Amino acid sequence: MATTTRRSPAKKATAGKGGNGAAAPHEECILVLQGGGALGAYQAGVYETLAAMGQTPHWVAGISIGAINAALIAGNVPERRVERLREFWDGVSSFPFAPPPLPAELHRLDGARDAVNETNATIAMLFGVSGFFSPRVPAAPFQPPGTLEAISYYDTEPLKKTLERLVDFDLLNSGKVRLSVGAVSVTTGNFKYFDTAHRGDLDARHIMASGALPPGFPPIEIDGDFYWDGGIVSNTPLQYVLDQPGRRARLVFQVDLFAARGEMPKNLGEANEREKDIRFSSRTRLNTTFELRRQATLQSAKRLVAKLPASLRDDPDAKALAALPAEAAVSVVHLIYRSKHYESQSKDYEFSRVSMLEHWSSGMADTQSTLGDPRWKRRELPSHGVHVFDFASTSQTTNKTVTPTTTSRTLAT
Repeated sequence: MATTTRRSPAKKATAGKGGNGAAAPHEECILVLQGGGALGAYQAGVYETLAAMGQTPHWVAGISIGAINAALIAGNVPERRVERLREFWDGVSSFPFAPPPLPAELHRLDGARDAVNETNATIAMLFGVSGFFSPRVPAAPFQPPGTLEAISYYDTEPLKKTLERLVDFDLLNSGKVRLSVGAVSVTTGNFKYFDTAHRGDLDARHIMASGALPPGFPPIEIDGDFYWDGGIVSNTPLQYVLDQPGRRARLVFQVDLFAARGEMPKNLGEANEREKDIRFSSRTRLNTTFELRRQATLQSAKRLVAKLPASLRDDPDAKALAALPAEAAVSVVHLIYRSKHYESQSKDYEFSRVSMLEHWSSGMADTQSTLGDPRWKRRELPSHGVHVFDFASTSQTTNKTVTPTTTSRTLAT
């Protein structure tokens, strides 16, 4: 299969100390990665540019494919992270018998690229993805009932081997970069985060559990319980991140793979794609809005308690309000993948090399555009409040301050 040369990475820039948008020394830089299958190469491009421009995260949280990318970042030394991300994505986009790349002149023909993408997605569905998953033989309906093979179409043992080869789990568990990955218990339905700050050593199973989307992938057993993909409950780890106590202001780069806004579908294929975008992005938007409103409410409560006269500060209700966890300031930067016109509902399992490189390049371009935007460089480091930035949004307001009454519609992108 012919290879495509990736664009040169962003030129390295020195992180500033405030006033130029960069994380200040008192800010905790956090990278939050959503699930989205093959679209996850966009997140790798985002990280490559963040690192090159001096925005290396202190903490990475992910769900599903976001958990895999997060492990590749937290489980490698800084100078090898992009290399390991590239090795993973080059591996999963290596099809042994994929159709040849579409000649440039055919890109202008309606439906040509769509057909190639659908062919690649069908190949992945029928034959699996190298280093990630392989189809079960015999298929799940012919497996003994009550076995993991009977409740999943694919075997994810190839992913286990890939993670053990590309991730240094000793380094990952050292806490140099905090890692949190979300999964849901199959039997209780409870959401659970595996966090290097809170529990014993994480290994490949914890990462695989976060990406075990049924009925494609089998649940993963950890400490006697079985877990599925955390995206079943919530496709973004933002709520978990902001729920965790911390003393520093937080700068959160939230990387989403499904956009809330889109055009009116013209056919069934576009309708299926739009439905998937809405299904995943609306849940993310709802969770994001709820959590940011909650943070704004907690901050307001703390400011109110500080204004109370001494005679009222010992009141049990005042003490309860004062004890609530709230960050001094939260800034959330949205980086959202926006689909190409030729992508369909299969875009999250279309693992071709060409599409992977496009997703990666889009992540780099969007991050360069955001961090290079004069409005971001003029950002004043907040001392309190919740602030949301999206410079790629169609909204006239790119910097929104969240209040306890902010709605999802206000934050829609």
